[in-house]
Amino acid sequence: MGVKKGDVVATLCTPRPEYWVIFLATTSIGAIWMGLNPKYSLEECRYIIGDAKPKRLFAMAEFEGRDYSPMVSSLLSEFDFLEQAIALTEPMPGAMSYGVFLEGAAQIERDSYRQTITAVDTMDPALLVYTSGSSGRPKGALLSHYGLCFGATAQNQHFKVTQPSIICSFPINHVACVADTCCVILVAGGTIYFQERFDPTLVLKTVAAERISLLGGVPTMILMLLDHPDFKQTDFSSVALFIWGGAAMPEPTIKRLQKLFPRLMNVYGMTETAANTTYSRDDASLEQLRDTIGHPSPYMPCRIVNTEGKICEIGEQGELQFKGDYLLLEYLNRPEATRDVYTHDGWLHTGDVGYLRDDGAITLIGRMSDMFKSGGYNVYPREIELLLESHPSVDMAAVVGVPDPLYQEVGAAYIQLKPGCEATGEMLQAFCKESLA
Repeated sequence: MGVKKGDVVATLCTPRPEYWVIFLATTSIGAIWMGLNPKYSLEECRYIIGDAKPKRLFAMAEFEGRDYSPMVSSLLSEFDFLEQAIALTEPMPGAMSYGVFLEGAAQIERDSYRQTITAVDTMDPALLVYTSGSSGRPKGALLSHYGLCFGATAQNQHFKVTQPSIICSFPINHVACVADTCCVILVAGGTIYFQERFDPTLVLKTVAAERISLLGGVPTMILMLLDHPDFKQTDFSSVALFIWGGAAMPEPTIKRLQKLFPRLMNVYGMTETAANTTYSRDDASLEQLRDTIGHPSPYMPCRIVNTEGKICEIGEQGELQFKGDYLLLEYLNRPEATRDVYTHDGWLHTGDVGYLRDDGAITLIGRMSDMFKSGGYNVYPREIELLLESHPSVDMAAVVGVPDPLYQEVGAAYIQLKPGCEATGEMLQAFCKESLA
């Protein structure tokens, strides 16, 4: 098809086996694979396609009533570098069928293909993930073959599940789908059950029917599972490890999970790290699972530094930073952003603020970009949110900085109470005063 090492191949579809086949085929010859979310608007796709400049686009024709043919036709006509589209499902005007594409395998010369594979270096870019920052347009994060393989191997060392089976419903444009799920299971020699979207009913049925051994997600997904009417009747005896990340888990939820699963694990990572970099331990207490992101992985050097660039003392707040060849190669077409995301001695700025505890675990406070100043003091919303969510009447809390004539900014909290519970603003303010400066 004319795709060469360094070219970008885009795929617009839901999590499905075809996406994974295309990813493996693309990266095997040294080309770079990029996922597009079916929820993207034409404008979002136009920006990402224009920035990444893929030569080929694999796309599904329809999903949940949305016809992608007009979008694909528009992209093909607008960008000359986008030479061809391949329809993964139903036919689309101007697109090659997936069946015809697969028939092209008969024309491949095996010796030439082997030479192409051996020419791929471990530090070559393999995956392009567009990640939104605190401001501006999304940036294309380039991750290497080494980063994906190293990260997957490290995660398996922590998971300790033999021949794992997992459900994958994360969108394919997200590192959680490609790196944290599919690459992890590939390295472990396990089984992936693709589901085109997160459906609690289908997840619960699949867990029981297919004897899923690795289960988890972000807290929102987990809360939807716990609230599902089929949850109590589901057989979870096959689940060896339950994992969550992306946000803190409420204490009542953790207590429910502790009664059901033999091992719980809270993890932390980001697109630029190509993998989770902190993990709670098997003997983690309820308090550690609730208030920390676990311990830094021994395979991934971590430090916490203050605004002066000095290593923080235990309990002192600072920015989490990581170091290693597995990290982000670069932001595509953004040399200044690439330079700024690393320190002069090669540590990756995460933009996340936390502190190291006496027990070696890390408590995450929030994003540096979310911080607001109140009367000259730095305030991190997540610290207040965690405290509010520890109140027996509070289900969830969100805190933002709002203008104040005296203190410049003060925190405003948005509260969702637990069903049947009551609390006033005055009660919660008094509760916070007991623990906050």
